[in-house]
Amino acid sequence: MAKKNNRNKYRVNSQIVCNEVRLIDNNNEQRGLLNLEKAQEIANNVGLDLVEISPNSNPPVCKILDYGKFLYEIEKQDKLNKKKQHVVQVKEIRIRPNTGDHDLVTKLKRGQKFLENGDKLKITVMYRGREFYSRKEDGIETLNKVVEVLKDISFIDKPVDLQGRRVSIVLSPK
Repeated sequence: MAKKNNRNKYRVNSQIVCNEVRLIDNNNEQRGLLNLEKAQEIANNVGLDLVEISPNSNPPVCKILDYGKFLYEIEKQDKLNKKKQHVVQVKEIRIRPNTGDHDLVTKLKRGQKFLENGDKLKITVMYRGREFYSRKEDGIETLNKVVEVLKDISFIDKPVDLQGRRVSIVLSPK
């Protein structure tokens, strides 16, 4: 996987091409509008870099800082944001219309954990053979029981859906 290159994102020192900049010094204090040469001179006297933070503003905003440390902080923040990011997955629990009550409770506990982790839950009632035609109501009744049990921690994202010999419903966490 290719690593994002933050080095090309910001112009530094001699790469800055405008005449006048709005300067923020190394103490995060506004120094006002300055000539580019004067701003670079101030940065050199402090021993830090002049970095163009906001090139699209008029005049561009430049900041005096240690460029290597600045890139490190940005990379560290990106990693932290990526770590906190949660991709919502659809977890599925499959049951049959004649699934016993205890088995149903066990599967619902697992489904409850999925919902608490922030994932969506798809509950599917599967039929075999001609069972669909004779026991369709049992499956829908089972799904209604499941929704009733999980209503405190979830809401219906996609209502009861018939697909071939399957009846399913999708729940999302509250």
